[in-house]
Amino acid sequence: MNAYLDVQNLTKTFGALQLFENISFSISEGQHVGLVAKNGTGKSTLLSILTGKESCDEGKITYRRDLKIGYLEQSPKFSPEESVLDACFNHHGDEEKILRAKQVLTSLQIRDLHQPMGQLSGGQQKRVALANVLLTEPDLLILDEPTNHLDLDMIEWLEDYLSRGNKTILMVTHDRYFLDKVCNIILELDNHTIYTYRGNYAYYLEKRQHRIDVARAEIQRANNLYRRELEWMRRMPQARGHKAQYREEAFYELERKAKQRIEERAMRLKSSNVYIGSKIFECQYVSKSYGDKVILRDFYYNFARFEKMGIVGKNGTGKSTFLKLLLGEEPLDSGRFDIGDTVKFGYYSQEGLKFDEQQKVIDVVRDIADYIDLGQGRHYSASQFLQHFLFTPEQQYNYVYKLSGGERRKLYLCTVLMRNPNFLVLDEPTNDLDVQTLQILEEYLADFPGCVIVVSHDRYFMDKVVDHLLVFNGNGEIKDFPGNYTQYREWNKLQSNQENATPKQEKRPKNDYRNASKRKMTYKEKTEFASLEKEIAQLEAEKKEIESALCGATLSIEEITSLSKRLPELNEELDTKSMRWLELSEIEE
Repeated sequence: MNAYLDVQNLTKTFGALQLFENISFSISEGQHVGLVAKNGTGKSTLLSILTGKESCDEGKITYRRDLKIGYLEQSPKFSPEESVLDACFNHHGDEEKILRAKQVLTSLQIRDLHQPMGQLSGGQQKRVALANVLLTEPDLLILDEPTNHLDLDMIEWLEDYLSRGNKTILMVTHDRYFLDKVCNIILELDNHTIYTYRGNYAYYLEKRQHRIDVARAEIQRANNLYRRELEWMRRMPQARGHKAQYREEAFYELERKAKQRIEERAMRLKSSNVYIGSKIFECQYVSKSYGDKVILRDFYYNFARFEKMGIVGKNGTGKSTFLKLLLGEEPLDSGRFDIGDTVKFGYYSQEGLKFDEQQKVIDVVRDIADYIDLGQGRHYSASQFLQHFLFTPEQQYNYVYKLSGGERRKLYLCTVLMRNPNFLVLDEPTNDLDVQTLQILEEYLADFPGCVIVVSHDRYFMDKVVDHLLVFNGNGEIKDFPGNYTQYREWNKLQSNQENATPKQEKRPKNDYRNASKRKMTYKEKTEFASLEKEIAQLEAEKKEIESALCGATLSIEEITSLSKRLPELNEELDTKSMRWLELSEIEE
């Protein structure tokens, strides 16, 4: 395969903090590579080194000659005076380029091409930067958190865009569905080194667990040997000088291995000390507008005890505004929120990331509480709570100004949870958090004995956490859907297919929908239905065969790449045919 990038023995430290040591990897033409790691371990720094924004301590980076690189930074910078179109590229009046720019920018909900960049929000600027990278059509795309500030429709558009053609990609993202659909190789940066998994995200999870199991077995074996050697060293100090020097040296190497830790959590953080009454809140015919823009129109909802609700919708439809109205941070035009007396909100907002830079991490949390009461005589100290969310004892005594963006968000999350609320209101809590922290948060929310409202564009997170959705469609239209995000998308796709399949002149009035399925199948539909059953069975067999092959260890790199590309195509084909089968199955034979 044609190598685009080769990295050999790369090392980077910041003072006493070592990010990685002697790491090596390569990226070839057509590969879609996802980079995953804990917050603060150097993902963004590695991308900055690869693009020449930062220097390394040691190592060699080799690009193919004349390779064109497109780099999306986590926080791009623009001149505030330049227009959106100029920020994308210097188009020199090329009508074809302007048309392409309009198409991409419209997909990312940027519509005024002449608006100065200084008038755009941070999220809008990130979307312009993403458009810029895509429009320059580089040989190698390097993307740092490309899904941040995108709504769910935009993320799905970007998935399709990156999956098409023979693009070569290296990206950092916490979006696990996005990783699974787009990437065919996962690089994991862990414990100062890098591990390569030649498959998608699901394949990575399985093989990572195998690696951890092997490492644990090795540590256990080293512990057993260490105990025996330690006993020998203590028992025979006078004979040490007469014994072979290599045995003493081997002892200290063994000691290092035995003390090595796999940082996986040993217990779930379950709190039984949270009480919330039967009355939560009643949203009584609430309305809110900003000029001509309607957010809510006579909206009624009665929130149930222990409910875990997700809020989804396009950017600008009022999701965050709804939370602020509920919490009294924005005034209502009419109506009211009737909130129960026992409700104690814990609010994670997009604007809440404010700390004293000179404070230590542990002191930020201790200023809130020294411990969190888990009930039944159990409690977690501030230090234990931080450690549960992957702040090591050493990191807890770091100053805030030394934290990465992801670590700051994780600390902010800890300050919200440490207050022991019984109703969590979380506005985009997943942005910049690493996958391990997301898994911990998902587990925490699954065990949380109170109420939860989440606004998030992370589909995997939403599917794991919520059991009910409010869908904001804009202009005050809100749909109440009893299910998670994937179920909603399947339902929505089915509705769209039904509308497209029915000629406009034959559409029945809304109040007659129950009679729509009473017609008989045509001969053509019966043939299609029988054919679909066979095709779905064949596709499912092929999918099972590919997944089995990817879990093995006998495939070449080319075969793995080919199968990893086929799998998302297969899933999409299965979804389409299954939806059509469902439509036909509702018609009488």
